[in-house]
Formats: sequence, C-alpha cells, structure tokens
Amino acid sequence: MSSFTQPKHSYFQSVRLRKKWMNVLISLLLIAGSILILTPVWWMISTSLKSMQEITRFPPTIIPEEFHFENYINTWKSAPFTLYTLNTLFITTFAVIGSVLSNSLIAYGFAKIRFRGKKVLFAVVLSTMMIPGFVTLIPQYVLFSKLGWLNTALPLIVPPFFGSAFYIFLLRQFFMGIPHEMIEAAKIDGASHFTIWRRIAVPLAKPAIATVAIFAFNSAWNDFQGPLLYLNDEVLYTLQIGLQIFKGEAATQWNYLMAGSLLVLLPVIILFFIFQRYFIEGANITAGIKG
Repeated sequence: MSSFTQPKHSYFQSVRLRKKWMNVLISLLLIAGSILILTPVWWMISTSLKSMQEITRFPPTIIPEEFHFENYINTWKSAPFTLYTLNTLFITTFAVIGSVLSNSLIAYGFAKIRFRGKKVLFAVVLSTMMIPGFVTLIPQYVLFSKLGWLNTALPLIVPPFFGSAFYIFLLRQFFMGIPHEMIEAAKIDGASHFTIWRRIAVPLAKPAIATVAIFAFNSAWNDFQGPLLYLNDEVLYTLQIGLQIFKGEAATQWNYLMAGSLLVLLPVIILFFIFQRYFIEGANITAGIKG
C-alpha cells in the first residue's frame, strides 16, 4: 500500500512545486513590466527636481544630487495655471455629472424597462461605438457654430449629458444583475422607475458608477482636441492647452516642462489610487451585482 501512496504523494508535491515556480515567474514578469512602465514616470519626477546644469550633464543622474522643489513653484507662477485649473475643473465637473446621470438613466431603461424595439435600439446605440470620432468632428463643429456656442464651454459640457455607448453598456451589465423580484416589489410598493433608479439601481451599482466617473474625469481632464477647437480666448483655456503654450515658451527649460506635466498628471493619479477598488470591480462587466 505504501508503494501506491508514495508516487501519489510525489505527484502532488511536484504539482505544488510547479505552481510555486509559476507564481514566482509571473511575479517576476509583473515586476519587470511595472519597472518598464514606471521608468518614464520616475524620469519625469527626477528631471523636474533637477537644475538645468544637472540635466545637461553626461552621463545623466538617476537621482537628483540636489532637490529643487522650487521648480514647481516657479512653473506654476510662470503661467496662469490657476486659471487653467479652474477652467478645467469647471468643465470636468459638468462632464462627470452629465456622464453619470445620463448614462445611468439610459442604461437602467435598457436593463429594466420593457418597451417595443428595445433590443434593436440598444444595438443601434452600440453600433455608434464603431464610428470614428473624426467622422463626426466637422458636423459637430458646424452644429455648435450654428448654435453660437463657439468660444464657450458649452460644446465641452453639454455632450456628456446625452450619453455614451460604452458607458451605457457598462452600466447596463450591472443593472441587469439586479434581481427582477426586487424591481417588482418596489413597483408594488408604489415606486416609480425614477425612484427605483435613484434608491435601488444606483446604490447597488456603485462600482460601475465610480468607473464611469473615473473614465469621464480622465477624458475631460486630458481632453486637448475639444478645447483646441472650441476655445479661442485665453481666459477660457484648460490645462492641456495651457501646458502646450507653456511648452512653446519654455522649450529649453526641461525641469519646468517636467514639473508642469507632472502637476497636470497628478490629479488623475490621485483619483485612480483613491477609487482603485471601485475601478477594478466596476471594470469587470461580467461581475454584475453581487447577491
């Protein structure tokens, strides 16, 4: 009997050993990939804290010999970044609110309201994802020009209130996971669809809502094309436009350029780390609502 037990024990031991080495290999690959991805970020941070003399030195230094934190202050004062930040926050706030409200309402309708032609209409909505953005660029510009919205923030804050196919699809997957019995019980109690959406659907889909908010924030915060097309007055410029102007004015000041780029990137990084758990859970469109 021991002759049969020994090979079986050695087999399971070899399987565990292979899994262990496989986990080690995967960990090493992930560490190597992380280092590769984070190297440009570290180089940006390092350069932003150096003097111009140290930047032009060869071979380059990985860690600054002397940290010049005043580079950030000088960068911020060398251009109206406070005004650019306020303009960007104004546009981004409305973009996030519009994306969350419109897409969650539309997604709830596709997920929980029965009406004729729902599947066909949903397929049409999803098909808009295959239309390249540059195809609608000129018609949108002409439309906003006819409305008199050029050189205002309206072309940047109004479209998010009309929904996005990707956000609708993402939220619909979560709303589909809400038990139908819960919706019917709320209807029996006299709740309207708007009440069910506000008090049941949205609270249960917090991860997906947070994911949409992060995506919308990132898209509006980093948008360069929209402000470049529709904003002509420097008083209305956003951070991305202001950063491009600053790059043209300080083309040789690499420490200031890196400091400015890092200041613009920092809010996106902070937001991701704060809502990382919701983002990862919300990005899993197959998860649905946990029972």
